[in-house]
Amino acid sequence: MKALVETRRTRPEKVFLVGVELKSRKVTDTRELMAELSELAQTAGGEVVGEGIQKLDALAPATFIGKGKAAEFADFCKQHGVDTVIFDDELSPAQSRNLEKIFNCKVLDRTSLILDIFAQRARTREGKLQIELAQLQHLLPRLTRFWGHLSRQAGGIGMRGGEGESQLEADRRKVQERIDTISRDLDAVRRRRATQRAGRQRSQWPLASIVGYTNAGKSTLLNALTGADVLAKDILFATLDPTTRRLKLPTNQNVLLTDTVGFIRKLPHGLVEAFKATLEEVIQADLLLHVVDISHPQAAEQIAAVNSVLAEIGADEKPVLMVFNKIDCASGGSVMAHLKEKFPHAVEISAKTGEGIPYLLAEIGTQLRPKREFLELQIPHERAEVIARLHKIGQVIERRYNGKSAKFKARIPPHFHAEFAPFISKEV
Repeated sequence: MKALVETRRTRPEKVFLVGVELKSRKVTDTRELMAELSELAQTAGGEVVGEGIQKLDALAPATFIGKGKAAEFADFCKQHGVDTVIFDDELSPAQSRNLEKIFNCKVLDRTSLILDIFAQRARTREGKLQIELAQLQHLLPRLTRFWGHLSRQAGGIGMRGGEGESQLEADRRKVQERIDTISRDLDAVRRRRATQRAGRQRSQWPLASIVGYTNAGKSTLLNALTGADVLAKDILFATLDPTTRRLKLPTNQNVLLTDTVGFIRKLPHGLVEAFKATLEEVIQADLLLHVVDISHPQAAEQIAAVNSVLAEIGADEKPVLMVFNKIDCASGGSVMAHLKEKFPHAVEISAKTGEGIPYLLAEIGTQLRPKREFLELQIPHERAEVIARLHKIGQVIERRYNGKSAKFKARIPPHFHAEFAPFISKEV
């Protein structure tokens, strides 16, 4: 799919942003959403030259903001050479057509913009397929925007549409065929992931997934915990493709830690559907690490947005460990105090400086502890290989080497029970 916001130009596209302030919405919410939209536009490669907010009791069915206000904004765009107008809410196909006639330039909505950013960021074949699927599903009902002609094709042998099929109908058929092809490819991806997941489950290592709002510091945290080299930048949606690494806890327990795509308010439903193959790692996780940018003034709203997406994919009942990140940037205040009161068991860290990381590792070990058995063992001193093996795969709580045998109290993964069965003196 061609990106909706063209970035391969000698200059960046000039962008004008449009938002709506409804009576049912707080003014601060509208301002925050517009600031986020501006950051999204810049992430896509645009240069924001202005913005307009229309106060309404209800949305205008034909033009979303009303013809008068649309004409006013159109004059501004003409004077400043605006290339693209971006609305903060999703537009219907009819609204998009009507607005393009008024503005006489490209008109996008928040969904199109997010899809474009994802298209730029996707690196793996799976990620590119997921983005293309979401883009095509979004494009299908809007195809009439791209065709001013409806010339008829000649019929004949091999022409599926036959005589009388319009160009628009042919394009819709081709788009639908491509959607079907991608859907089949993604089903194959899901099956392959299920096979990989079954292999991981045989190792009996618990799976923890990092979730959170975009730019909350998820990739930075994965790098800090596992030594991974995932791209971590102060931009929205820096990484899309999931990365899984092994994390060895201080308790000697192995955990598979997965970094996932960031969430955002008004995340397109079609995008969530397209990314189901990736988000299955979240659904299958034993523990979710919900990373929150505690320094952000809208941290509470971002938490709610993430919880909304988790509910949409069926992961809202998973055990969650709240991780308040960027404490090195936080200035305190009522928002931070409220969140600490609401989530008293949250771990406060700075993934960038490493502050609080030992406490986070300890809490992860505590949360995943049910995966281990607590045993007392007696191992003869001459069986040094068994003692070494115990220290390698288990968490040794207590040890005594006096007497004929070494005595241990340790936690071990259940699937190693048979290996140590001859030396178990007591199951605690």
